[in-house]
This record gives sequence, C-alpha cells and structure tokens, in this order.
Amino acid sequence: MRSASGNGFDSSDSFAVSGAAERTARLHDIPPSITPSHGDDSHLLSHIASPADVKALAPNELAELCREIRTTLLAYGHQHGGHIGSNLGMVEATVALHRVFDSPRDRIVFDVSHQSYVHKMLTGRAAAYLDPDRFSEVTGFTNPDESKHDQFVLGHTGTSISLACGLAKTRDMEGPNSGIGNVIAVIGDGSLSSGVAFEGLNNAAEQGGNLIIVFNDNEMSIAGDFGGMYGPLARLRASGGTAQPNLFNAFGLDYRYVEAGNDVSALVAAFEEVRDIDHPVVVHIHTLKGTGYDGEETHADRQTASASPVSLDSPTGVHPTDNVNHSEPWHSDHCNLSDHEPHEGQCEASHWQNPDAAIGKPDDPRKHYGKMAMAALEPRFAAEPGLVVISPATPGSNGITHEFRERAGAHYVDTGITESHAVAYAAGIARAGGTPVVATTASFFQRAYDQFFQEMSLNRSRVTVLDFLGGLSGSDNTHSGAYDVTMFSNIPGATMLVPTSARDYLADLAWATAPAGSADAPAGPVVIRVPGEAILTAERDATLLPVTGGQIADRPQSTSLPVSVSSASGGISAATVRGTVSVTAQRAGVRHMLDWRVNQTGSHVAIIGLGNAYPLAEQTAAALSADYGITATVIDPRQCTSLDSDVLESLRDGHQQVITLEDGQLEGGWGEKVTAYYANHHVSDGSRNPHVLNFGAAKEFTDRVPLGELNERYGLTVEQVTEAITRCF
Repeated sequence: MRSASGNGFDSSDSFAVSGAAERTARLHDIPPSITPSHGDDSHLLSHIASPADVKALAPNELAELCREIRTTLLAYGHQHGGHIGSNLGMVEATVALHRVFDSPRDRIVFDVSHQSYVHKMLTGRAAAYLDPDRFSEVTGFTNPDESKHDQFVLGHTGTSISLACGLAKTRDMEGPNSGIGNVIAVIGDGSLSSGVAFEGLNNAAEQGGNLIIVFNDNEMSIAGDFGGMYGPLARLRASGGTAQPNLFNAFGLDYRYVEAGNDVSALVAAFEEVRDIDHPVVVHIHTLKGTGYDGEETHADRQTASASPVSLDSPTGVHPTDNVNHSEPWHSDHCNLSDHEPHEGQCEASHWQNPDAAIGKPDDPRKHYGKMAMAALEPRFAAEPGLVVISPATPGSNGITHEFRERAGAHYVDTGITESHAVAYAAGIARAGGTPVVATTASFFQRAYDQFFQEMSLNRSRVTVLDFLGGLSGSDNTHSGAYDVTMFSNIPGATMLVPTSARDYLADLAWATAPAGSADAPAGPVVIRVPGEAILTAERDATLLPVTGGQIADRPQSTSLPVSVSSASGGISAATVRGTVSVTAQRAGVRHMLDWRVNQTGSHVAIIGLGNAYPLAEQTAAALSADYGITATVIDPRQCTSLDSDVLESLRDGHQQVITLEDGQLEGGWGEKVTAYYANHHVSDGSRNPHVLNFGAAKEFTDRVPLGELNERYGLTVEQVTEAITRCF
C-alpha cells in the first residue's frame, strides 16, 4: 500500500529533465545511499528522460544502466518498499524493450503491471525512484495519467494479451493512419495462470497480425507456481524451448525461447528478431525473480533484510544462486516468508517487500485475522477430511503462512491467480459434501462475480468466503475494497457477515463452516468480511470503544424474540430487543446469526455502525453524551444481507434520528437500505418516522489516499457526524 494523496501527473513525461545543470542540481539532493558509487557524471539513469535516451546509449553502456537500475531498486525497496522482486528480474528485459521498440508508438502493455517500475524509470520517471522526497509520486502500476508510455491502469492480472489484441485489431483495421506500430504484451510473474490470459492467447492466434507476447517466466507466481501448465514450462526451459507439448504452439502461435532472460544483449537480439513481425509470436524469456538480492538462504534469526548492494565485479548485478530449477511439483522455498528478508529465485517473500521502517511492527489486519482464521480451522482437519482452504494466489498477504500450508497438506490448495476457478472449484467441493473456505482480497474477488452468482449462490453451495481488505483503505485505485458490500450483500441467497471483533469473527467462521447436516449450519454461501484497521486498532486499545470497552453481550439464542420499549426513557432495552430475520435455515433454538446487536440503549438518536465503521459509532455516541447530554442507542448490525425489522421498528419510539455509518460505497450500499425501509414503511403518526442520515464513501476510484484523509472526505469522523446530528435538532 502506498500513502500519497495523488500522482500529480498529466499525460506527458512529467519527470523528463531538461538541461545538465538541472539534472546535476537534482542529483545533489539525492542521498548518497541511493545512488550508484560511480559519481554523478557517470550516473546513466539520471540522464534517462525518455526511451530515446536508452537508444542513444552505446551497446557497452546497457549493462551499466541495468546495474544502476538494480542498485536503485534495492535501495528503493529498503526505503519505500514495493514489488521489488519481480522488477529486479525484469531489469534487462525492460531495458531491451525500450532499446528495440519505439514507445509510445509501439504499444507495450505490462501484466501484472507491478512489473513496470523499470519501465517507469526509462520513461521519464526515474526521479520517483531516486529521490526519497518523490517516492510516492508514482503508483506501483502503469497509469496513463502519469505517462503516455503507460497504456492502461492495471493492478490485477491476466488481461494484457486481451488488451493487446484490442490495440492490434484497431491498428490493423485503420491501417497506417492508426499511429500504432508493434503491439507488445508483457505477461508473467504468475499472471499466465489466469484464465483470461488463455482466452487472450486463443484470440491472438485467430486474429493474426503483428502481436508480440513476452512471457516473463521467473518460475514463480505470487507464491509457488501451482498448476499443470508449469511442468511443460519447466521442460521447455530444460530443453532450450524445444520440448513438447508446447502450450503456445498448441494455440497456433509462433514461439521463441530465450534462456538468458537477464542478459540484456541476448534480449536485445531476440526482440530485434521479432520487431515488425507479421504474425503473433510468443517470446519466452527465463528470468530470475529477485535478481540482485544476495542469493543466500534466508534464516529465521536474521535481523536485517538480505538485499545487498550490487557488486561491482558483476557486469549486470546478477548474483549466482542455487535457488532455481526446482523439481515439479514445487510447494515452497522453505524460507520464512518475512517481507523483510527476500532473496533470489523461488522466494515468496520477494513478491512484496516492506520498507525497513516497518520492521518490528505488529501484523496488519489481513495477516492478523488471517492467521487467526487458519489457527481456528487447522485443529479440525483431522476429523473433517472435506475441510479445504483455497487461496487463488496471495496466501502470505492474508496470513496463510508457509508453516500453516506445510502442516495443512491436502487441506490447503493454491489455485494460482484464478479467482473465477477458485470459487467454482469451491462450489464443486461443497456439492460433494466438503467444506471449502476461499480466501483472498476483496478487489480480487470482483473477478469471480459471475461464479458468485451462478455456481455458488444459485446452486446454494455451502461455500465460505473470507473477504480481506474490504472497505476503505489507502490502497491504489485497482486494489480498493470499498465496493465489496455493494457486491456481496446484493447476491441472492448469499449471507454477508461483518464482524466487529475477533470473537465475533471466529464465531462467524465456525457457523459458516459448520459441517453439512449440523443443526445450525447455514443453508447456503456465507461471506465474512475480515475486520480491518479500525477494528484491530480498537481491539488493541479498548479506549477507542468508549461505550462498551470492547465488552459485548453474547449473541441471542432465544426462540422467542420480543421487542420491549421503555416508555419512561423512550429507549430500548438491550436485554430484551431481539431482531428476527426470516431465514429458512434458522429454526427454533438455532443461533440467530443475522440479528442485530444493541450495545447501548438510549433515546433521540440511534447510531448503527457497520463493520469497520462500528468504532466510530461508539465514539460518536460518547461525544454526544459528553457534549450534548444525549444518550444515543448504539447498534452493531453484524451483517449487511438483510435488515432487522424488529430493531428498526422499535426505534420509532423515542428516536428522531437514525444514523448509518459504513466504510464503503454509499450509493447502492447498506445504509440506503435503512433509509428505504423507513420510506417504504411510512406510518401515519409523523413523530414515529425517524429521519435517517447515511454516512459512507462516494462512488469514485481513489488512488493511495490515506485512510484518515478519506474519512475526512466522506464525513466519517466524530466531529462531522456529531455536527450533522446536532444540526438536525
């Protein structure tokens, strides 16, 4: 995650530097630790303002440029963090691409575009990696708002070939006036396992014409490279590209293999050979992920990151390593997966490097609650052979640790970057009587929307979904989870739970994964939104929950659910309010997982805080009490699938306002349903129709805006909510 307020770019090469004096002045502002040791005059990277400058270098300067780029990446990783490993492996390939092709007339589409750091350096944005004061000026992915050399905003995966097919189609239809030359799709670092990549390959072969597909084969996905395609790829590498079956030939595509994927001269020659080709071709390059890390095995007791400066006796900065050419099938590199200890080769830790400043900090919510969920599921494996955890790549990011995976064995499946397949696969497991748990990031789940509707919900499949990074965050615009509630809560037959504590989270997980046939098992799929930063912070500091102090009543289990209103106080009793929700699977004596929880009884104002917004509800209630003498009713809805009509009806007496708080998209979201409820159930006594105020996010894409700034923007602060409430009285 980045934490900058914007990119500050137009579509031009905003980092282009004109004049040696200006370049020298800028370099003097760069700390010596981040520049190569050769001195400013020989610092090639700082003089690269566009791809034309790469073309102007002498052939013997290309390796030196690669070494400077690699040094810059290593230092940048320590100070800023990011997708360093994949970019270290792509240094030579990216230099060669800009040496041979003529961007932006030749269109280069990066996929996954977290491999594009070097591309950005060579297209006028080097200062964003050289100057610490400017580290946050560029995104971690391609973005046309930054540069005309970036074709698309791409933070997900698998689509580069399809996008390239579209560019090439328009070029071929319009002819020479299109302004488009060669079209190059750069895919790899696991993205070839995505189903849409195969759809693109299929279309490319049929479409014909100039289309160059550069496959960056670094023998890795985000974690290991799981899947049947990787055995044939390994045999292609071992045979120098001659082994059969060749999956690219099977699609009808031309094919070239480059073993020396970290040799800039070999890559220049390979790209020159396919430049201006008249038919689709795959150039399969074998690279080393994390090239430039020290290559030593990582030890659990190492205290500092293992990236070392590039040695001056290496022409490219590539160190020898034994951590390559694993046997198939491969399941781990046996490193400890610390984000601070990446190394060359098959190292999951090199996918995302945290900056050194983060060393020693506690786990973020994804890792914290992910580890908690796995710890709860693991003891059940022995007695429940059908219980399976499924991760469509990115396991480590979500607390599914290396150690857990090794112990889980067949109870854990990494499907690669295949969200659609993962959900359909889980539905198949459920149909057979198993208990699947699918875990990944909210924005990645968007890629499986059809499977959520069809295979999962329409078929009433008992699938449990762990939805990580849902809600507002400082993420870039492709990884925002602000839309997860609008997506999941509106799927017929699916239940979305939004726990506000570790205890509720584990109880929700236990209920969702209750073995088929058990008395209180849900009838269909359950989505659990994994708690975010606001919840974890409040659990670590109970003063942030001033109403309850984090101490909440147990879930109701009563078979009768009366509503009681205290006429004296005009409020409602937390001990007697029990909301009913009509759910076929819930019977007398069954835990009512969809009942709302009233954590404080009050009058005049009722504040309903959904999920990560719940601590704000308590904090606002405390402010109303301290500053205005108002004791507000505070409600934790615990789910966003349906409304608790009993609770909403009970609020008619003694409450003039109902406030809904949510940390997601307001339009089409949860809070508007509360507004609609009172509008659609209007009563003749006007005093019993509370005024509803909804607080949530605008329908917009945000890019690396800090969470605090987003909360201010959307009115999700104690001061703003309190002011809106009191203004209405």
